[in-house]
Amino acid sequence: MVRFLERHRPRPRAAGRTVAVLAVLMVLSGCAATTEPEPTTASSSDGPAPSASPETTPAPEPTTVDPEASAEANLPVFRRVVEDVWGSGDRAAGRAYIDALVTAGFDKAQMELTPDTSTVGNPAESIQFSVRWGDDCLIGQVGPATGEPLSTVVPVLVEGRCLVGETRPIDW
Repeated sequence: MVRFLERHRPRPRAAGRTVAVLAVLMVLSGCAATTEPEPTTASSSDGPAPSASPETTPAPEPTTVDPEASAEANLPVFRRVVEDVWGSGDRAAGRAYIDALVTAGFDKAQMELTPDTSTVGNPAESIQFSVRWGDDCLIGQVGPATGEPLSTVVPVLVEGRCLVGETRPIDW
């Protein structure tokens, strides 16, 4: 019996590999996509169909600025405006973002905008624009270098501005 156990005893190296493989499988199983079970329809012989649980619908995003709310509370409006302009034919025009933000209710006097062309006249790799909101800034960035439009809220810079570097006048 002892000889049998010695011949069939797992080798430490193989046992270590087995444990490592099992650990990897456990981690990967936690990453596996889960799917919702498909609803089943009850046949007439099964009795009445169970009632569906009510689905919660998310609250609609605000469509205009709330001057009494925080910058963070107004971020969904800012983000929606940025995404709407990004989806239009004016996606590379800084003025289009400013005009759309004004239409949504943001104060043009509190805005900053970087140039939408480079110093040699080529389209900018990215355009940044901002709205100062008290001690915070709503900032958007779009362009080929960013891929999708980005928007966030950050504190005002020490100089009282939102954007670093050269900005262009918003004089229209």
